[in-house]
Amino acid sequence: MKDDVYQHFKREEVPVIDAFFDRINQVQNEYRPILTEFLDPRMQYIAQSLVGQRDDVRVSFFGGYANAERKRALFYPEYFTPTEADFKVVPLEIGYPQKFSQLAHGQILGTFVNAGLDRNVLGDIITDGQRWQILVNQDLAAYLVGQIDRVGKIKVRLQQLSLADLLTPQADDAELMVLNLSSSRLDSVIAGAYNISRKSAKDLIKEKRVHLNWMMVEKPDLEIGEHDILSVRRYGRIKVGPVLGITRKDKIRLEVSVVRKKKR
Repeated sequence: MKDDVYQHFKREEVPVIDAFFDRINQVQNEYRPILTEFLDPRMQYIAQSLVGQRDDVRVSFFGGYANAERKRALFYPEYFTPTEADFKVVPLEIGYPQKFSQLAHGQILGTFVNAGLDRNVLGDIITDGQRWQILVNQDLAAYLVGQIDRVGKIKVRLQQLSLADLLTPQADDAELMVLNLSSSRLDSVIAGAYNISRKSAKDLIKEKRVHLNWMMVEKPDLEIGEHDILSVRRYGRIKVGPVLGITRKDKIRLEVSVVRKKKR
């Protein structure tokens, strides 16, 4: 059965699929809900696909607010009705001297990862233009408050809040596009989205400026799928949508949402 499932996903996603199958089996055997860490949109899509139309196991996602990108998944038996509290997601306010300093998403993420944390215990990092918050696994919140007191050279103070105190994040200035591509390779998608040559796209990957679902990648021939998120340093972000069809010249029509980095 697993082989039938594997063929619908990328080869490198097999370990993720196996981990989700383990959780589904755990729910079936123990008849209780099982919570994952934070998942990127592609992993959420895989989890939802594996549960599919099962009658005995269901899955729900929550990342702290309605449009969160990174969410925790809760696999649960059909009798169970999940609430927000079951997902154990809390925001941490990052207090800093706003008059004299500026924070950035990459700085904040780097600080938490360099503190020895796995990316999967961290949710979205959000801002309203001045204040910053990060959503985290509730079980780690107190530890993080006591552990992190600087972001780069900026002195900060973390404070655990309730979800009722969550910021309203700034909206992305995203542009919806349809690309006509010869393939769904990583370099091809980047080249199409930012109107650069394939060689330039390959150079960006070689220079370690490209992340796929928050992980740095170095292979230009990686296949890209729906719900993948690409971050290209100094260019912006690409959210991959569905394949809309094939053109008469055998080009793939791929829908993407492109956020371009603002020039300072």
